[in-house]
Amino acid sequence: MNVAFTPLTGALRALAMDAVQKANSGHPGMPMGMAEIAEVLWRRHLRHNPANPHWADRDRFVLSNGHGSMLLYALLHLTGYDVSIDDLKNFRQYGSKTPGHPEVDYTPGVETTTGPLGQGIANAVGMAIAEKVLAAEFNRPGHEIVDHSTYVFLGDGCLMEGISHEVCSLAGTLGLGKLIAFYDDNGISIDGHVEGWFTDDTPGRFAAYGWQVIPAVPGHDPEAIERALLEARADKTRPTLICCKTVIGMGSPNKAGTHDVHGAALGDAEIAAARAFIGWPYAPFEVPDDVYAAWNGRPRGETFESNWNARFAAYTAAFPELAAEYRRRMAGELPASWNEASAQALAAVVAKAENIATRKASQNAIQALAPLLPEIIGGSADLAGSNLTLWKQARGVTHDAGGNYLYYGVREFGMTAIANGIALHGGLIPFTATFLVFSDYARNAIRMAALMKKRQVMVYTHDSIGLGEDGPTHQPIEHVASMRLIPNLDVWRPADATETLVAWIAGIERVHGPSVLALSRQNLPTVTAGIDAATIARGGYVLADVAAPQAVLIATGSEVKLALDAQQALAAEGIAVRVVSMPCTSIFDRQDAAWREAVLPKGLPRVAVEAGIADFWWKYVGLDGAVVGMTTFGESAPANRLFEHFGFTVANVVARVKSVL
Repeated sequence: MNVAFTPLTGALRALAMDAVQKANSGHPGMPMGMAEIAEVLWRRHLRHNPANPHWADRDRFVLSNGHGSMLLYALLHLTGYDVSIDDLKNFRQYGSKTPGHPEVDYTPGVETTTGPLGQGIANAVGMAIAEKVLAAEFNRPGHEIVDHSTYVFLGDGCLMEGISHEVCSLAGTLGLGKLIAFYDDNGISIDGHVEGWFTDDTPGRFAAYGWQVIPAVPGHDPEAIERALLEARADKTRPTLICCKTVIGMGSPNKAGTHDVHGAALGDAEIAAARAFIGWPYAPFEVPDDVYAAWNGRPRGETFESNWNARFAAYTAAFPELAAEYRRRMAGELPASWNEASAQALAAVVAKAENIATRKASQNAIQALAPLLPEIIGGSADLAGSNLTLWKQARGVTHDAGGNYLYYGVREFGMTAIANGIALHGGLIPFTATFLVFSDYARNAIRMAALMKKRQVMVYTHDSIGLGEDGPTHQPIEHVASMRLIPNLDVWRPADATETLVAWIAGIERVHGPSVLALSRQNLPTVTAGIDAATIARGGYVLADVAAPQAVLIATGSEVKLALDAQQALAAEGIAVRVVSMPCTSIFDRQDAAWREAVLPKGLPRVAVEAGIADFWWKYVGLDGAVVGMTTFGESAPANRLFEHFGFTVANVVARVKSVL
């Protein structure tokens, strides 16, 4: 393949080679293979401002094939972001701005954390949905203040991952015409040539999704790439896949086109040969001034933002209330009325004291809070009627209209990763929903939400053996405990309607991190009468105390009432125990030592009760305590029979307390 190597693409290739070589770790092949595509997009089309990476109407760029991170870091450095040559020299080193895979909020200009293949394109779909929804809400004739595109680089690995099917089919259905993806079709993955394991008709697949597909674009021909981009941008009704035929490691004379260049440093000899081959006579990490000048994106970026600011000023004059609302939303601030209105909603729930399933209490919470928060955008993975996620004002997002509710279909992984993209975009607060047992399908996107510290409320219903007859395939046993192990993820398992609303409010107010709500199918009685919301919000608190307690019962969710009943039975035998409700263990763990000691005094034996895997609770009860929990999968039977069978009875809890005294 003939390639006209230029100093502009030479800088990208050389910086990628040099950084990977210095780190002796990384992936030079993709950055070298996509250099021409990157140059055309970033210098001719991408609307961004390196001086202000958070400008609201910037185009979003997502490197879904995040292992090629040095391409993005080189682009950020050359175009004028706060990414220095020393940052490139510290590629993959501790504390640097240039970690092995792109991480949002670490590196200026990085829009999302990528690396787990397929999730970048999923995040991009979420960003494009956010743009569509916000444009429908805020734009007015002659005043298009939300008008930007989302661009994605992706490779064979992203397309092999099943999540790419989930999100790209939905993107086609929703007609996300401002989403443009570049497929780096180089035929190589880590194990070698992909025809042994990946022979999909990718253009046909995306055409079937309803995408515009531009096939067989020579990926090293800038003018061919330019023509494809113009064609992609002209179609506003369909997302576009631009299939670029490239050679991995292009510019490496001896390793290009092989898996040897995919994920390892080229070596000094090959780098020297590559420098000669591409006509780059400069020392490692040296870029001449004229190349910097040609790449500098700050003048264009300042013009882009200045023009938008002028348009927004005109919008503000014409629609002052809308403009103020847009600024608030993009700043991530809650409405001025939020504290008072949410407090009123809490007071109403406390006064009503309903005995209802916490999934129903969650729906009531959504109905109470969503009208206060126009930024709420909900959704369920084909279980809206079971998760109870719809509210009166919910309007489905469609191909032709915006809205505030997404019918995701059976796409748990895609749903959660799309919602991450919505949160990353800004201006909206997403919540998602499915059965708790199916959170397994979404696990890596849950982890990514926690890693990125992005706000998403995940509603997981049918939270235990309490769902009954559907049996062990649908009864979550290990799920709550395993999610509690994910750093920065707050997992709530509320005991009644009040705890449920407190959990919802906490999730909405938690700007820097996701929250999980594990909710019951079965009705639960009110147990928190007399407990104020601020106490519940501390994650663990004394629900029912006694004078001179001899032991502590810790419980969550549906088992809190069981603990209270056991407390009464023990009292009848002269044994005094304290009952602690711990709806969110991570929040309890973040309380000061004085609070934790006051709730769980040292020296008092403890028994934990939860209809989930028992092992998690030993950190709270200690080796001298006891746990009433699950050690096996469930069974198919009515819920009451299952609770009896697995020992969630007053008699068993009483016996366990006696055993630790």
